[in-house]
Formats: sequence, C-alpha cells, structure tokens
Amino acid sequence: MKQVVHIIRKEDVEKKLIQGLRLELDYELASLFDAIQIQDQAEIDKSNARLIEIHQELGAMNALH
Repeated sequence: MKQVVHIIRKEDVEKKLIQGLRLELDYELASLFDAIQIQDQAEIDKSNARLIEIHQELGAMNALH
C-alpha cells in the first residue's frame, strides 16, 4: 500500500513540475518574441538557451507531445 501511495505522489509531483515547465516555456516564448521585435540579440540568445533547457527537461520526462 505504501508503494502505491508513493507512486501516486511521485506522479502528482511530476505533473506539477511539467505544468510549471510548460508555463515557463510559454513565458520564455513570449520573451523571445519581444526580444525579436526589438532586435535585442543578447535577450534572444538568453531565451533560446533557456528554451533548449526546458525542451531537454520535458524530453527527459517524456512530457513532449
């Protein structure tokens, strides 16, 4: 029984982490869009780097659709 509860809690934590990463993904995409609009190369590079990190994290969790 403890194992079942542990698995359910782990899945719940993973779902919340995925939701948080997806929110961060949306924010970072908006930041990238803004940086492109004002042609701020430093901000573009920063957003791209973070988007790659988020993509890798989601991929490691098999959360990409």
